[in-house]
Amino acid sequence: MGVPTDDAVLIQKGKKAGDPHVITVNCPDKHGLGCDICRVILDFGLYITKGDVSTDGIWCYMVFWVVPHSSSPFVRWPSLKNRLQSLCPSCSVTFYFNGQPSNSSASPVYLLKFFCLDRKGLLHDVTQVLSELELSIQKVKVTTTPDGRVLDLFFITDNMELLHTKERQDDTYKQLNAVLGESCISCELKLAGPEYECHQGISSLSPSIEEELFRFELSDKETRSQALSPDMARLKKANVVVDNTLSPAHTLLQILCVDHKGLFYDVLRTLKDCNIKIAYGRFSLNSNGYRDLDLFIQQNDGKKIVDPDKQDGLCSRLRMEMLHPLRVIISNRGPDTELLVANPVELSGTGRPRVFYDVTLALKSLGICVFSAEIGRYSSSEREWEVYRFLLDENCRFKFSSTVARNEIVDKVRRLLMGW
Repeated sequence: MGVPTDDAVLIQKGKKAGDPHVITVNCPDKHGLGCDICRVILDFGLYITKGDVSTDGIWCYMVFWVVPHSSSPFVRWPSLKNRLQSLCPSCSVTFYFNGQPSNSSASPVYLLKFFCLDRKGLLHDVTQVLSELELSIQKVKVTTTPDGRVLDLFFITDNMELLHTKERQDDTYKQLNAVLGESCISCELKLAGPEYECHQGISSLSPSIEEELFRFELSDKETRSQALSPDMARLKKANVVVDNTLSPAHTLLQILCVDHKGLFYDVLRTLKDCNIKIAYGRFSLNSNGYRDLDLFIQQNDGKKIVDPDKQDGLCSRLRMEMLHPLRVIISNRGPDTELLVANPVELSGTGRPRVFYDVTLALKSLGICVFSAEIGRYSSSEREWEVYRFLLDENCRFKFSSTVARNEIVDKVRRLLMGW
């Protein structure tokens, strides 16, 4: 009795090199679906050049024009379609009576543990293999021994839900061995046990580091390691305007801001977490590095946003999430130098995709080895954050005691994360 779901997601390839590919989603609506779609698009290394979203609250229609990012030109289009398809609520009659799709069980977490000789770029090379295999990294613990060997623990989930099969495991071993080569001493893949819970959090941060990393917004006079380079100072500019005169039923949200990787995801996840519904949205093409977004929105009760305090709160939150969706600093951790990257976690508990991938790629391009690394969750400022910590190996061309060198590292990492 349900409508076939095979056509809920359509992907039309560009006719020639450089042309955008068109992703169309046509399915029953649910709260935050646009955010979830944009997150998967970002996870596959795709950049949204423009988009249109519309819904009547029951059925939605979304079109996104996308191109691959230069850092990830290879895209598994069939897998992308399957991932997007899995997000679409059931098209069966049951959906309309219940109003919500059935809850799916959480994906099992696996522990990938390998011991091998260390080398520059190893961490990113392994991360790239896992990304291409559609294995999502949940937690990481990387330790380098004094004799130049590395023990890596990757807690991963399988987006294809096939890692319990021998064929999928053999393929994973094969791809990893191709990267690790003869330097690999041992490699093991198994279901994670109690050790996963032990690695959920991260070691505590000092009050000064916590304040710098999680502050609400950066000061114009910021002089520490999050300070923006001169050509990035325009990031301080983001206009968010609320208009209740153009529609009798919806509030118009007009946004003008600097473009970055994952911009649409950042806007939609903010609205999702604020319990705001989007009736119609249009994302314009990039114009001189800026984007225009027009969104007709309502509160969860179906009413316009007329309270000035609620309007100001929403605009302030959007500006913060667009200007600083990721925090990047370098600090001292005892005698060592540590790179820290943080991003807010959605209320659903979902983190931002590809952060570990981009940071390790930036460090590899700078020729910096990672002595140890970890990913964990941290609560601060009444929010949960995903925090990435990297102890940097000093055997490289950078003198970490130099402010200029530190700023160069932060700038490179931030640019790659933001797609600039």
